[in-house]
Amino acid sequence: MKPSPTHGAEQVGSAAWELLLPAASAPARARGRALQAALRAAVRSGRLAPGTRLPSSRDLAADLGVSRGLVTEAYEQLTAEGYLRSGRGAGTWVGDAVRAAHPRARDLAPRTCGARADFVPGTPDLSLFPRAAWVAAQRQVLAELPHHGLGYPDPRGLPRLRTALAELLGRRRGVVADPERIVVVSGVTQATALLAIVLHARGMQAIGVEDPGSPQHDGVYASAGVTSAPLPLDEEGLAMGPLRSSGVRAVVTTPAHQYPTGIAYSAQRRAELLDWARSVDGLVLEDDYDGDFRYDRAPVGALQGLDPEHVAYMGSVSKSLAPGLRLGWLLVPEWLADDVIARKRTNDLGHPTLDQALFARFLERGDYDRQLRRCQRAYRERRDALVAALDEHFPGAEVSGIAAGLHVIATLPERYGPPERFLARVGAAGVAVRALSECTYARAGVSGGGDAAVRLVLGYAHVSPGRIREGVRVMAEAVRGG
Repeated sequence: MKPSPTHGAEQVGSAAWELLLPAASAPARARGRALQAALRAAVRSGRLAPGTRLPSSRDLAADLGVSRGLVTEAYEQLTAEGYLRSGRGAGTWVGDAVRAAHPRARDLAPRTCGARADFVPGTPDLSLFPRAAWVAAQRQVLAELPHHGLGYPDPRGLPRLRTALAELLGRRRGVVADPERIVVVSGVTQATALLAIVLHARGMQAIGVEDPGSPQHDGVYASAGVTSAPLPLDEEGLAMGPLRSSGVRAVVTTPAHQYPTGIAYSAQRRAELLDWARSVDGLVLEDDYDGDFRYDRAPVGALQGLDPEHVAYMGSVSKSLAPGLRLGWLLVPEWLADDVIARKRTNDLGHPTLDQALFARFLERGDYDRQLRRCQRAYRERRDALVAALDEHFPGAEVSGIAAGLHVIATLPERYGPPERFLARVGAAGVAVRALSECTYARAGVSGGGDAAVRLVLGYAHVSPGRIREGVRVMAEAVRGG
């Protein structure tokens, strides 16, 4: 290749355009586009740095074995896009507008990395996901789904899935389920966001939330322009006095198995809550996050079944199958249905059709019921292992909320405190736990306002019995060893 003056700038060497050789060997019709794409990539990646002078079109064409017109066209196109610059008689240069990118794909999924034992609640055992049955259902759905079924769906969800969900929820949870008022969503978070947006548009400025509860949902309400009003609990559920005096007309509850305390709302409190909703023309948002998992008591039916026009019911497969499926349901009162459906349409044009058809088949064939029974057996064994391990290694510990769900509340005697020291030692030993104080809205530090008792929310569904026993043992040794 002939040398060219560089005017103080670096001229590209032969190694720099070796990456163009695959483009030169592309099929004739695609060769021009391939060459342009390769040059863009070289500039973006920094292999061709700003200020680098490129070979003349004649020289580069000769080196690549392509026509000069192809190179000229590529130079002109990239000059027009700003990747290159050129001047009459001055050659072609890499432009200064492009900054070399350093692409990387980070994984921001919430995980507890490097822990010897992880008791942070909220995750099922993902190894129990029924892969074989799921693949079989997927293959069958793809074979049966008509071509038009791949178009934009009803924003509420496929009629087939809404019908199957209505049958499931009515049978297992006592819900009054009209398929016309079921909206398929990506999970309880989206269901809550849709309701918050619609309620805000109707003039509601605040939504009541259980305290302790899930403060991480604050961002969901805030994004809809709604503030959270923390409301205390008593031994029967949401305390009615503070609710009545709060001025809110909507409240988010977990009445079947309150998160995190584990209590089930009493029959009296459920009736009082519905009376309140009727008196203020309000709405109860029922989060039935783990309603299918009951061990030592009969299932508590959904609150929605008592008054479908004052309760919006939400659930998902995040605990029964996997949170990564992003699949849930929202059952809304008739007076809210049109607004919620319209908001769902503008939000995402509906849930993915293939996922809906697959889950509908999973429900229809009984695979979902089999999965629930399988999980129920596994989680009962793990709950029993956790309770036994706490009894062995932390004598005097009180464990509550064990009759249902996927976590327990463990209150340890004061001798294991103060909480700050306990959490520091356990964390240093590689055991991940969550303090109950982290679930309160008015946080006073992990000590819970000076209380010497250690109160933990311990999840067990995702931990094998052996690792549960090992993790509790390590916790106990860490506390004694400190």
